[in-house]
Order: sequence, then structure tokens, then C-alpha cells
Amino acid sequence: MAVYELEGSVKLVYDQQTFPSGFTKREFVVTTDDKYPQDVKFECVKERTELLDGVSAGDRVKVTFDIRGNEFKDRYYVNLSAWRLEKVGEGAPPSSSGEGEEPFPVDEPTAEEVDGEDNIPF
Repeated sequence: MAVYELEGSVKLVYDQQTFPSGFTKREFVVTTDDKYPQDVKFECVKERTELLDGVSAGDRVKVTFDIRGNEFKDRYYVNLSAWRLEKVGEGAPPSSSGEGEEPFPVDEPTAEEVDGEDNIPF
């Protein structure tokens, strides 16, 4: 699986979501520094939600992520799954001790694991 990196400023950090199955996720948005800036939403799942502890809007970060896709009720979804998050800039210590970490497979919850039929399972 390919690994990607994106650098920019944190725009939003959402509260952690916990589903009845115990599955947890937390999303955040990074604004790129491109000529035409883009707001890109990432998610951290399970124990990776801890990567966002101490990160707030305005922080400059480098996100290492992979692309995850799935189908649910004949619709297709793409998620950018962050597995390393580093603060960048003047003297900023990394917010992850993930040096040399490799991405790990993340089990997406099934529809039964998420409360209700109409909820999207991620």
C-alpha cells in the first residue's frame, strides 16, 4: 500500500467519536500551503486518536497517511487514514514517536458494529 504525506496548518480538530461497538475515531482538517489552498480531512482510528492530543488549530503539521476505500449500501467512500502526525516549524517537537513506524492495517467496523442501519461504518 502506498504511503502519502501532506504538510499544512491544522484548521479544525473534531471531538472523538465512540460507537456502541467500542470503535473510536477522530477527524481533523489540514489546510495546504499550495497556490490554491485545499482543506483536507483526515481521520485517526482506534489508538491512533491519541496522535491529536496536544494538537490545535493553527499548528503546522506533517501528516503521514494512507488511502482507504470501502463500499456501503452501494455507495463508495474514501478516507485518508492518518497514522503519523508531526508538528513542524520552529523547535516544534513531534507529536508522535512514530519514527520508522510502518502503517498498520485498520479493521473498518462492519455495519452491525455501528449503531443503526443508516450510519456509515467508518
